[in-house]
Amino acid sequence: MVDFNSSAFTNPSTFILMGIPGLEDFHIWISIPFCSRYVIALIGNIVILFIIKTVTVLHEPMFYFLSMLAITDLILSTSTLPKMLSIFWFNYHEISFHACLTQMFFIHAFSGVESGLLVAMALDRYVAICNPLRHSSILTNVVVAQIGIVALLRGLVLMTPHPFLLRRWPYYQTNVVPHTYCEHMAVVKLACADISVNSLYSLAVIVLILGTDVTCISLSYIHILHTVLSHPSKDARLKTLSTCGSHVCVILTFYIPALFSFLTHRFSRHIPLHTHILVANTYLLVPPTLNPIIYGMRTKQIRECVIQLFMTKIS
Repeated sequence: MVDFNSSAFTNPSTFILMGIPGLEDFHIWISIPFCSRYVIALIGNIVILFIIKTVTVLHEPMFYFLSMLAITDLILSTSTLPKMLSIFWFNYHEISFHACLTQMFFIHAFSGVESGLLVAMALDRYVAICNPLRHSSILTNVVVAQIGIVALLRGLVLMTPHPFLLRRWPYYQTNVVPHTYCEHMAVVKLACADISVNSLYSLAVIVLILGTDVTCISLSYIHILHTVLSHPSKDARLKTLSTCGSHVCVILTFYIPALFSFLTHRFSRHIPLHTHILVANTYLLVPPTLNPIIYGMRTKQIRECVIQLFMTKIS
């Protein structure tokens, strides 16, 4: 076992990721659902990408956004799970300083990208349901590509200052990170310096992303709900509500844990650390598992393609 006692470090070459403090004896059991979700996320998202690439009828805006989301989910889950499982299975807690900053950048940058893509998919559903006759003229391939590039650049640009700011601070008290991955505030709190710049910038970025994206998604689904409820066909209303309801559930599993993690890091001292870490892992592990199921397998075209693919393999 790794000795987690603090000692003197100045810009350490490695950090020590504790895992889930207080639940070390249960790491091997906790790893089972984590590993299962990772395998499901890998298989589900790779299948989604393969189907969308090979079936030309799926070359539409909704499926382009879905493929972008699948790539983002693969990056997010692969940035965290392999290292997390090495902690749970092999007690390998060390991570190099630069690897830690790289992991932090990928996690936070592509969380921002995913948020932007969820907005894009809500916009696609809004146009498809509220203005179906103009859907193809509004969301052209060029527009879809531009939206994807904006979502990517926004996430990368906004999160780039984080690792550079963290490299400036000394870490001579401890290099032990009480987390399963290099979460920004968990690492920042180890610095022996005034971290107000990091905290204020992080707060501004979170408010900008969450405030803008949640508002856009909420407005899109409010308009969708208004349009659906005014539809004369009961079956059409129920079908659309069922689809949009499942989409909203996936969106909530991403935003609520992320918001909880953000708020507890800054404003709460009464929530157990292991609870905070488990919730923080939720928005990195659950959406990549659910997205290919909710956005993919519940979509008729993809479901039919997957069934046809498996039937062909069997025969």
